[in-house]
Amino acid sequence: MIAVVGAGLMGAATAWQLARRGHEVTLIEAYDIAHRHGSSHGSSRIFRRAYADPFYVRLTGQAHEQWRELEDDSSTPLLRTTGGIDMGEDRAPEAIAGLLAAVGVPHELLGPEAASERWPYIRITGPVLHHPDAGVVDADETVVACVRRAIEHGAEAIIGVRVTGIDVRGGERVLLHTDDGREIVADTVVIAAGSWLPELELPVALPPLRVTQQQVFHFRQRDPSVKWPTLVWDGALHLYGLPSGSDGGPLPAVKVAEHDRGTPTTARTRNGVVDPSSRTRVSGFVRDRLPGLEPDPVAEATCLYTTTPDEDFVLDRHGPLVIVSPCSGHGAKFAPLIGAMAADLATGRTEPHPRFRLDRAG
Repeated sequence: MIAVVGAGLMGAATAWQLARRGHEVTLIEAYDIAHRHGSSHGSSRIFRRAYADPFYVRLTGQAHEQWRELEDDSSTPLLRTTGGIDMGEDRAPEAIAGLLAAVGVPHELLGPEAASERWPYIRITGPVLHHPDAGVVDADETVVACVRRAIEHGAEAIIGVRVTGIDVRGGERVLLHTDDGREIVADTVVIAAGSWLPELELPVALPPLRVTQQQVFHFRQRDPSVKWPTLVWDGALHLYGLPSGSDGGPLPAVKVAEHDRGTPTTARTRNGVVDPSSRTRVSGFVRDRLPGLEPDPVAEATCLYTTTPDEDFVLDRHGPLVIVSPCSGHGAKFAPLIGAMAADLATGRTEPHPRFRLDRAG
């Protein structure tokens, strides 16, 4: 039996991938499905292919295929294509365009005048990279769909129960202890605990993991009929934006947030209070650069990042334990692919990728 600890995006996707392959799976989640205590909640996460790293550009293509497989299997639309733009004085859209061209990803480079004509509700003063395959992933619906289909494929789901101990017996089997007194024996355990990973006291050395509380803000569109693209801005501020979905309220809104400047915390001690200095910076950016939005947020929330020093994922096997996958603030778009890769490790089909190994930092 393969146990999966954690039913966020990565754990839920792993359970779905394993169960649909016919494996015996037990999924264990400390909270409700699609809860808001970690990193995997909400109606809007960016899917994009514009990376300044050819490795991740290639992975986004594989992830796109896995998203469509998940949508087909669950009969649920999860990835909505909107197109995406990259800009800002530090973004280097020309260099990213070269990487996209190398693997055949559709894209175009536009000067500021042409880009301003296409997106008049954004104040554009430099070159812009547009790639039409970008879009928005509904994280809540993805978790729900993965868990539902895992159960329908035969998995057992234990919800509202926390794993409190993980004992490896003889290097081959694992005994899981839970807060309701259960003892669950598994041949392999996939640990997809997100920001709780540093607190589990695993019998394996982890890379340094930095947990931060991030804040996101939703701004109402001045024109509800406008179809906004996703956007990435790198300059004095490092921000991203995308259509909000239901998180922004009943009227169309756009989610805008800083990718950096999170507050160090832990999964247990985060306070969920939005940093007012972030609200000030993001609202100022909206006022300056996104005139198509009202500059005062209509909704706001916090979530957690768990970041490795190199911002690569963790996907590795140590004995009967598979560790998945502090995602450094950019993992959501890869969720069904990470689930497939974790399932491959759990069943011995593949070796871990060198960039995702636990010991890659030496």
